[in-house]
Amino acid sequence: MTNKTESAIKVQKPNIQFNSLNIVEPILKALKEEGYSIPTPIQAESIPIVLQGTDLLGCAQTGTGKTAAFAIPILQLLGANRAYGKKRKIRSLIVTPTRELAIQIGESFKAYGRHTGLNYTVIFGGVNQNPQTTALRNGVDILVATPGRLLDLMNQGHLSLRDVEIFVLDEADRMLDMGFIHDVKKMIAVLPKKRQSLFFSATMPPEIVKLAGTILSNPEQVSVTPVSSTVDIIKQNIYFVDKGNKTSLLVDILKDSNIKTALVFTRTKHGADKVVKILIKHKIKAEAIHGNKAQNARQRALTNFKEQTTRVLVATDIAARGIDVDDLEYVINYEIPNIAETYVHRIGRTGRAGAEGTAFSFCDAEEKEYLKDIEKLISKNINIIEDHPFPLMDHNPVKAPKQVQGKRNPKTAAQKQTKQAAPRKTKSVKSASPKPTENKTRKKWFNKTKSTR
Repeated sequence: MTNKTESAIKVQKPNIQFNSLNIVEPILKALKEEGYSIPTPIQAESIPIVLQGTDLLGCAQTGTGKTAAFAIPILQLLGANRAYGKKRKIRSLIVTPTRELAIQIGESFKAYGRHTGLNYTVIFGGVNQNPQTTALRNGVDILVATPGRLLDLMNQGHLSLRDVEIFVLDEADRMLDMGFIHDVKKMIAVLPKKRQSLFFSATMPPEIVKLAGTILSNPEQVSVTPVSSTVDIIKQNIYFVDKGNKTSLLVDILKDSNIKTALVFTRTKHGADKVVKILIKHKIKAEAIHGNKAQNARQRALTNFKEQTTRVLVATDIAARGIDVDDLEYVINYEIPNIAETYVHRIGRTGRAGAEGTAFSFCDAEEKEYLKDIEKLISKNINIIEDHPFPLMDHNPVKAPKQVQGKRNPKTAAQKQTKQAAPRKTKSVKSASPKPTENKTRKKWFNKTKSTR
């Protein structure tokens, strides 16, 4: 990459509207129907760059509006040069790490492109491939895909990337976390050399910078909402609570009827299922979304949550990537993440597009170190709520000590003696009955000795 990427464009909130970005009327009409008139900072900076045909390196988190930042100009560029009367070919490829995010991106193309005459399809694993291959056979202009299913269908001969004009790699850092980088490199190898490439990542570790250098050519760079900052409008609160009282605190908080919906984060899949069972027991409609759930179940849970038929969605971090719910006001960290940046991603699910948001975090004694790392990263102290029914009592939990050598429980010792006696009895029995292999060896030796007599 060249010097253009060495100094990012620092995005400030623009005082402009979509109709001043040279966007064509069919797309402007769709944006108006969706209720959008003012672009987010990354949209205001990225759309003109992409419309010029320039490669783009975007550093932006989920929730900043980056999907529209590439979807709108892609629709405009492809719509300006359509091949009428011929079978549609894949002219734009968007690759993203999770099924949920792929579906969300597909919905954005559907919304913004409803008057353009262009079509799209979304492919991902975990479901029957036949409807996806049928759509590909009929021809599509825009393909949104997860890496595994994309390579699988390519290997089966169901699709070709030779006609791709615009390539988008979204959530590149999550691709790295989920082990998809090798798959990404395989698909890049078969893409046309002459293409426009757009690269988005929430963070820019050295591995991601190196990958961007292999994809982009003389790109412009746009940076918005660095990972160390959080949306100021989000109200952040900490509850110090013993680990065993977290579910009771969660149920108590959810007694507030003003909390219409809440997204709850746990570290593990098992933990998510456990929280859901307890909430259901207290007559709170809840569902879990994580990697062990089937795709249909995950999508159904997400749809129910968006429609507010499910009040609480309990998620792990990887499964929650791509959850984009309008007007989500509450995020609850049932467990403090052990990576500070993950906290920023979690609470960023609320407070979107200028809306209000509240983040509650439950911190037990063992998680205090994680909290220190978070406050250091965001450069602020999170408000502590002390007035609640389950205050932290055990501030310095001590792990159970290992058994001291030489001090044995008499019952345990007696059990050990019994166990030690059994093998000796078994051994004597085994010695009286040679193993089959031993019988064969003895028979060979006997025959050999007999023949030499």
